Amino acid sequence: AGRVFIVSDGVFSMDGDLAPVPELVALADRYGAGIILDDAHATGVIGPGGAGTAARFGLTGRIDVQVGTLSKALGSQGAFVTGSRVLIDYLRNRARSFIFSTAPPPAAVGAALAALRLLRANPGWVAQLHAKGAYLRDGLAGLGFNVPAGETPIIPVLVGDARRAAQLAQALLERGVFAPAIRPPSVPPGESRLRVTVMLSHTGADLDRALEAFAAAGRRTGVIA
Repeated sequence: AGRVFIVSDGVFSMDGDLAPVPELVALADRYGAGIILDDAHATGVIGPGGAGTAARFGLTGRIDVQVGTLSKALGSQGAFVTGSRVLIDYLRNRARSFIFSTAPPPAAVGAALAALRLLRANPGWVAQLHAKGAYLRDGLAGLGFNVPAGETPIIPVLVGDARRAAQLAQALLERGVFAPAIRPPSVPPGESRLRVTVMLSHTGADLDRALEAFAAAGRRTGVIA
């Protein structure tokens, strides 16, 4: 039998919650398993300098394979895999998705490199992003929306009913706020929600305007009293 791997998202896209990386590492140690961590929603957002979920827990060296995307926080396109030299050499020579695909456009590579350099030059950006996310999350909860606790800028506004979630999303769009409704089969029945994502470029005025729109749209659709 081959080696066993534990595979997990670092940040789960629907709820914005973090994987329990310390527990995964303990489990891997117990059973002699490796860990593959998908940090698509964590790169540039979580951990010191946006280094990812494992860095957030101080466990970067305990992850065998870390994958991520250049198309979310970094604003480019493409993806990456990090791991040991042996692993990377193996993938370069055996991974069909690498061997038989076209290289990324130079413009995309340049954009990703520029984004990484900006992150490195501005170590406070991640904390600023988290502060803005916390402000909006607390504001939505204060209005009466069902918003789980969390530390990422992915903020789920739980509605439950799929039709009502769509109505809330439309009412927000009419007020200049794009917060798409996530409905089955993307989530289980009865767990429809709006997924709100905060960006570093959002100003305090932007966030206050969003809260005003949520208050009006929520009352209009009966999601809040």
